[in-house]
Amino acid sequence: MTTQKVTIKNRAGIHARPAALIAQTANRFSSEILIEREDTRINAKSIMGIITMAASYNSVLTICAAGPDETDAVGAIVALFDNKFEED
Repeated sequence: MTTQKVTIKNRAGIHARPAALIAQTANRFSSEILIEREDTRINAKSIMGIITMAASYNSVLTICAAGPDETDAVGAIVALFDNKFEED
């Protein structure tokens, strides 16, 4: 399993557009990909699951992936967070 912590850097937090980008990116990989926030774990391939996390600016999340392309999957999703979902 590959894991990495990320911090939400875009001021609006995770809303519909970033959730869609995360889910679209996650769906390109065959690995199981989860996003953890405190005691909550959601499937990164589910837009609705991501939105219901209500993750705001400066929230710390953990991206976890398990499967044949787990390293690439985590890297691709972390890149979205690092680029602030191209919003700022």
